[in-house]
Amino acid sequence: MSPAPRLRFESGRVVVTGEWTLAALVPELPAVRQSLAGDKPAGLIWDFSAVNRLDSAAAVLFWRAWGERWPAGLVVSDTQRHTLERVAALPVAEQAPTPGVRHPVETVGRLLFRLVDNLRGLVTLYGQLWLDLGYLVRHPAEMPWKEFAANIYKAGALALPVTALVGFLIGVTISYLSALQLRNVGADVYIVNILGVSIIRELGPVLVAVLVAGRSGSAMTAQIGVMRVTEEIDALTAMGISRSIRVVLPKILGLTVAMPLLVLWASAAGLFGGMVAALVQLGIPFYFFFENLQHAVPVANLAIGLGKGLVFGFVIAWVACHFGLRVKPNTESLSANTTSSVVTAITLVILIDAVFAIMTRSVGVPQL
Repeated sequence: MSPAPRLRFESGRVVVTGEWTLAALVPELPAVRQSLAGDKPAGLIWDFSAVNRLDSAAAVLFWRAWGERWPAGLVVSDTQRHTLERVAALPVAEQAPTPGVRHPVETVGRLLFRLVDNLRGLVTLYGQLWLDLGYLVRHPAEMPWKEFAANIYKAGALALPVTALVGFLIGVTISYLSALQLRNVGADVYIVNILGVSIIRELGPVLVAVLVAGRSGSAMTAQIGVMRVTEEIDALTAMGISRSIRVVLPKILGLTVAMPLLVLWASAAGLFGGMVAALVQLGIPFYFFFENLQHAVPVANLAIGLGKGLVFGFVIAWVACHFGLRVKPNTESLSANTTSSVVTAITLVILIDAVFAIMTRSVGVPQL
């Protein structure tokens, strides 16, 4: 059995004995650290002549105990001195600088540079999509139909229950609150106008877009990000497979196609919820609702709602794929880019909806 590492203090000398290796130090580490950390007079001679073995782990302990300076006297063999010199030659670990309070101008500048960088990435991805579409027009056999169908199923079919539930509840809420006000002025029949225009034209597309951005948009960013972390994207490139055609394009096309259908589905659920609430609160039967809906809400409102869904679907998938491709090979970057993807997509959806509202302010509005 190898002798345990020991320190013996004599007159002006520290005698080191035993086997000073990592395996031998582990059981004795607390006692050894206490011995090395004790107060010792200056000018001691460290004698390693009785040491059987000395590895780099023990050398680190001694070097730190000496305050990263060579002692006044040292008795070691050539092999032991070489081990100690290798540890002494290692660079000193620098403390990470403590982040201070940034100047407001610096903060604004960083945000602007980040905005410009993201805009450049989005424009680059948009241009790449058109190049890919042009390539697929010339080579239709390479169209990734399976990936396209899979994304329609994931982003569209699997989202039907939650969008129907949210649409129904929103319809009930709007109908209930509107009924309380319309009953006071004797304008019960105008609940059809309020529900039809608000749900088909505005609330249906926006609510579905927010739900899809949080559900499908985050999933797309996370999926592409995990592919970046696990180097699957690099593997596709190494095999000569276009990552944009096989990964990005099917997601964008799939969500762009599925989104108008989800908007139509959620709007129908919202109108049904509004009809139920109107029947309970105002006693308006279903047939009256159906009969007046087509007169109260022009078809242009449906076209505007579906058009919004088409644009929202493209923007959500576009932003999600952009941030997914920006993920670095670590989990912190994955979570940060997923959050940025959802926030950016929802913000753009609201901005685009405002632009739609301004551009179509005189289209599809019933004249009373």
